[in-house]
Amino acid sequence: MELLDDTIVPEHAREVKHEAREFAEEYIEPNAEEYFRRGEYPHDILEAGQEAGLVAQDLGEDLGGRDLSLTEVLAIGEEFYKADAGIALTLQLASFGAEIVEEYGNDAQKEEYLRPVAQGDQITGLAVSEPDTGSDLAGMQTTAEKDGDEYVINGEKYWIGNGVEGDWLTLYARTDDDEDNRYGNHSMFIIPTEGEGYNAEHIPEKMGFRASKQAHIVFDDFRIPEENLVGTEGAGFWMLAEFFNHGRVVVAGHGLGLAAAAIEETWDFIHGREEFGRTINEFQAVQHGVADMRLEFESARALTWRAAEKVEQGEDPGLWAAMAKTKATETATDCAEQGMQFHGGRSVLTDRRIARVYRDVRVPVIYEGANEIQRNLIYRQS
Repeated sequence: MELLDDTIVPEHAREVKHEAREFAEEYIEPNAEEYFRRGEYPHDILEAGQEAGLVAQDLGEDLGGRDLSLTEVLAIGEEFYKADAGIALTLQLASFGAEIVEEYGNDAQKEEYLRPVAQGDQITGLAVSEPDTGSDLAGMQTTAEKDGDEYVINGEKYWIGNGVEGDWLTLYARTDDDEDNRYGNHSMFIIPTEGEGYNAEHIPEKMGFRASKQAHIVFDDFRIPEENLVGTEGAGFWMLAEFFNHGRVVVAGHGLGLAAAAIEETWDFIHGREEFGRTINEFQAVQHGVADMRLEFESARALTWRAAEKVEQGEDPGLWAAMAKTKATETATDCAEQGMQFHGGRSVLTDRRIARVYRDVRVPVIYEGANEIQRNLIYRQS
């Protein structure tokens, strides 16, 4: 069964899709169960991905990247996530947020911070969410207060990919206390992941995505030079809003990869498992369940690839990104649930791929804006 065929993929994105599939088959799939069980950061696979030109390559060619388009990054994402979500997230988080610096930063910032990421010498991350605030971008409380030619940062960030492993992060922090200026009181900064006042530790172990590591960061009078401000002070909310339109399309690809893994694993199981003298794929109830999985998957994939085109063209990007993210990630959840049911008692064994997928699908419905928030966006922007 070929679920992630390239007929729906724009021709210019097919080559990198094939590269991603080959990489996933060689490096991700054979190591997925082990890294899930051990819960360790896959440094070796990340390094291999950097060498293969499949990490941080949406950054421009002038910086050493490949200037991959949104559709090309989506093509990579669905292949990586079918192989394993935890390892895939590590690979795609290695440059998360760097695109904001490329879009709004100055030449000096791009040269100092982006070139090493594009060339595979450094990794970065994006620090937005906080312990008590997730989807409310305008409600983040970490502050960056101007003091002479520096900014002093205080507060906490949570669920931050590469908060421990990264060389630097793009930080979203409050720079204005005016509550009447709700969408103009945050800014973006480049921050190193070391120095007095920067304290980061891995959050407690997660039920899924165990090969990807997130951090709890505490800032205690952490100082950065004023030249680390990205773009214009007060424009952070709008920078993130645009960035997440692209990111949510990629997250839809995460859902597609996970859904494909669930369907693929279920298909193999039902054709090999015997009950009452015949394989269980011969039962009509099972056939209908798998048919529903396929229907929902193909619907989600068609919407996602249409959304990618719409976002690239700037046609109602917020609407299309929200629809794709919601549909694809919830399809993954439904497919994993049905796959678990068909696997019966074996579904609860932790060494089973379907069990890993079942755990992993709980995460993308939450990150980059919980799906309840996406429905608000879909309604308002419709």
